[in-house]
Amino acid sequence: MQNFEFYNPTKIVFGTETISRLAELVPSDARVLILYGGSSAQKNGTLDEVKAALGARTVHEFAGIEPNPTYETLMRAVEQIRSEKLDFLLAVGGGSVIDGTKFVAAAVNFNGDPWEILLTHGQNVDGALPFGSVLTLPATGSEMNCGAVITRSETQTKLAFLSPHVFPRFSVLDPSKTYTLPRRQIANGVVDAFVHTVEQYLTYPVGGMVQDRFAEGLLQTLIEIGPKALETPEDADVRANLMWVATMALNGLIGAGVPQDWATHMIGHELTAAHGIDHARTLAIVLPSLLNVQREQKREKLLQYAARVWQINSGTEDQRIDEAIRRTAQFFESLGVKTRLADYELGTEAIDNIVAQLEIHGMTALGERKDITLDVSRSILEGAR
Repeated sequence: MQNFEFYNPTKIVFGTETISRLAELVPSDARVLILYGGSSAQKNGTLDEVKAALGARTVHEFAGIEPNPTYETLMRAVEQIRSEKLDFLLAVGGGSVIDGTKFVAAAVNFNGDPWEILLTHGQNVDGALPFGSVLTLPATGSEMNCGAVITRSETQTKLAFLSPHVFPRFSVLDPSKTYTLPRRQIANGVVDAFVHTVEQYLTYPVGGMVQDRFAEGLLQTLIEIGPKALETPEDADVRANLMWVATMALNGLIGAGVPQDWATHMIGHELTAAHGIDHARTLAIVLPSLLNVQREQKREKLLQYAARVWQINSGTEDQRIDEAIRRTAQFFESLGVKTRLADYELGTEAIDNIVAQLEIHGMTALGERKDITLDVSRSILEGAR
């Protein structure tokens, strides 16, 4: 196992009827900005619950954070905070809203052009406004980590940043708030959590037995509850487990002390930026092909994945790997998430554009071994056609 440091200060408040806990979680003298996306938080009553819990505090709102939060929109929130002298942020929504809030928190008092936060991937962040979150969509794990992904519409650039300064102070997780979500969003959430886990697990062995078994348990849980989450949307146990597994997939635990990949995400980000495809759906397109192209580099872990997650124990090594990759894609498809570029009417021209964007953004040596060159990325995309 590799050396590591693990730090996660986010307090989790989990369960039904927990939004009222904001009364004690948010400082009594805070001047609060609530950030959210579309109208769902208003329609389902969550926003009213949040405001009621905040009581007599000064509260302002900022709506309209997109599913892929844009720099342009978030900078309007930054200006609002500065002009109204607000000092505490509260994200109400899914991972995109929380990601956007992290950027806003870091950008408000940033000394320089806030876009530099993304260009340096957060290395120049030396502080941030305090913030918490109320999670309404299980998917990204942003409610319990220090990372965010932001898109600049002007240049079709989608970049990530990390900083210990943007861990949420707390996150309220009420599974009942997911009952009315559209099937598409739940399916995307299952795929997102699945691929987050795979990015930290399907690399090469380093003797991380705890991390491996933990990751395998998360994957098996998603395989078991994913279809149930679609078919029985108000099954409290299923939604509670989905919300928690998505959080655990990316809060740092399973990635501590083991190599990590993230090439699927880097390539997927370019597909989203260029073509507006849902983030999770880009992951479902890229992952099966990436596993096939990188099968030699990942052989030991792919065989472990086949045996422990899918119970594939017969056939040659390559047959077992083929079947594990097939079942992975089949699982995504069973959720209604398509796994081929052709399903999104994308062909050779799109592949050329994505490879060019990867080069522009310096994504020329991806993966846990840094051996996914532009040519390999092209092969992965070609294999996803």
